[in-house]
Amino acid sequence: MTGNIILIGFSATGKSRVAPLAAQALGWEALDTDAQVEKLAGKPIPAVFAQEGEARFRQYERQVLMKALEGEKQVIAAGGGAILDPKNRERMRQRGFVVLLEARPRTILERLSQDPNSRPLLQGPDPLARIKELKARREPFYAFAHHTLPTDQLSLEVVAKRVARAYKAWSTPSALVRTPTQTCPIYVRWGGLEGLGELMRERGLGERAVVISDVIAFSHHGERVIASLEGAGFRSFPYTFPAGEESKGLETARRIYDFLVEQRAERGWAVVALGGGVVGDLAGFVAATYLRGLPLVQAPTSLVAMVDASIGGKVGVNHPQAKNLIGAFHQPHFVLADPSCLLTLPRRELVSGFAEVIKHGLILDKRLFAFVEARAPDLLSLEPPSLSRAVAWSARIKAKVVTQDERETTGLRTLLNYGHTIGHAVEAATGYARFLHGEAVAIGMTGAVRLSQRLGLVGEEVVKRQESLLQAFGLPTACPRVSPDRIIQAMELDKKIREAEVHWVLLEGIGRATTHHQVPQEDVQAVLQELTR
Repeated sequence: MTGNIILIGFSATGKSRVAPLAAQALGWEALDTDAQVEKLAGKPIPAVFAQEGEARFRQYERQVLMKALEGEKQVIAAGGGAILDPKNRERMRQRGFVVLLEARPRTILERLSQDPNSRPLLQGPDPLARIKELKARREPFYAFAHHTLPTDQLSLEVVAKRVARAYKAWSTPSALVRTPTQTCPIYVRWGGLEGLGELMRERGLGERAVVISDVIAFSHHGERVIASLEGAGFRSFPYTFPAGEESKGLETARRIYDFLVEQRAERGWAVVALGGGVVGDLAGFVAATYLRGLPLVQAPTSLVAMVDASIGGKVGVNHPQAKNLIGAFHQPHFVLADPSCLLTLPRRELVSGFAEVIKHGLILDKRLFAFVEARAPDLLSLEPPSLSRAVAWSARIKAKVVTQDERETTGLRTLLNYGHTIGHAVEAATGYARFLHGEAVAIGMTGAVRLSQRLGLVGEEVVKRQESLLQAFGLPTACPRVSPDRIIQAMELDKKIREAEVHWVLLEGIGRATTHHQVPQEDVQAVLQELTR
C-alpha cells in the first residue's frame, strides 16, 4: 500500500528532524510544511505573522498541506497548528497514516531551552506552566492520530525507525484470504473508515460506489464514509434499510435491486457493505447476484462482522423456516475493519460479538483463548491496542481456515460452526427475536462442550473454563423457556439439507475441535434439557 505518513505534535517533539530520517528508512521523500509556507510566502514564518497576521498564515498552511497530501510516499512534518483546522484533520486521516509524536512538558522545556529559535515560547515567568497549558489546550485535537509515539527517552534515529515500523504494521493487511481466483486482504485499522475511499481507489474500484447500510449503522458512520468516498473521487449512492434480522430476506433484496435499477448501476460499480453481519450478508448477496456480480467491499461495524461474518465470502438471506438458506459465495475485494466503530455499539451487541472471538480460540488457537481470558477487562472497556489485537488475531484465524477450505469441501471450515448447530436452532425456535447471534452461539457452544464431555472428549476443567469465560463477558449459557422440541425441529431442517446427518463440531481440548456425525440422540436431548430448564 502507498500513502503518506503525517507527523503531528507539540513543539520540540521532533517532527521536522524525524521526517527525513523516517523517509530515508522507507525510501520516501520528506516534506516540512513550515518550510513550504516560508517558500510560498517568500518570508520567514515570524514575518508572516507580523506582517500578514495569523489568519493569513493559516491559509498558507492549509494550502501547503492540501497540496502535499496529493502526493504519495512522503513523510510530512505538519506545522504545530495545522491540526486546529477540522478540514486539515479530515484530509490527513484520508491521505495517510497520522503519527502523534508525544513528549512530557518537562522534556519539551529542556529541548526548547537548547533551541535558540524557540525563545518566544519560553517567555514569561513560568515557561513550564505555559507549555502545560498550551499542550492541554491542543490535546483534544491530537485524538485523531492513528498512532501515538512517546519520544522522551528516545533518539531521533530510534523514533524514525519506530515511525516506519508502525506505518508498515498499519498498512500491511492483518490477514489474507487466498482463493484460486482472488486474494482478499483484511485490514484492521483503528479509525480506518476515513481512508476507505483512498483504499478503494488504490485497488482500482471504479468511480461509483453503492453504500448499503442499515439506518442505525449509517447514522453513526455514513457521513464519514460518504466523505471519504467523495474525497477520493467516487460518486456515492447510499441505500439504507431497517436494522435487524427481520430485514435479511428476499423482499429487502428486491428493494435494493429496484434501487440499483433506478440508479442505472452497471458492472464495475462497487457495493460497500457498511454495518454488521446482516448488512454484510444482505449487501453481499445483492452484489453476488445483480448483473451476475458486482465488486464487494466489506466495511464491518460490529464485532461479529469484523471477526467472522465479513470474512470468507459467504453471503445470503434468510428463509422464514431457517437462517441463510438462500445464498452464494462471493469474495469481497477487501475487508476494512475499524475497531473504533465498536465505540458506538450498544453494550449487548458488543458483548455478543465476543462470542465469535472466544469461539476462534476454543476451536483453533489456545493462545488466543488465553489472551482473551487475561485481557477480558481491557477488551470489555474497548482499550484500543488490546481490542485491535484481538480483532486482527481472530480475523487471521478465520482467513486461514477460509483459504484452506473456501467452499466447505475439506471439512476444515466446518469447525467454524462450533456452537452454531444449536445456536442457529435457538435463533429459529425463538423467531430470531429473543437472542442476538453471538448470544445464541454462546448457548450453542455451551451445549457443544457439554456434549463433548458426555462423549468423553473433554473433562470438567474445559467445560468450566469455557463457561467461565463466556459468563465473564456477560454471554448467556442457557436459554430457559425455550422448548427443546422446537430446537430439535429447527436442527432437523439442517439435518435434511445435510444428507440426513447433523454435523456436530465438538471440542477435544482448548484450541482443538473435531467433527462428529453420529451423536446419540439421548445425549442431545439431555443437553437441551439442561440448557432450557
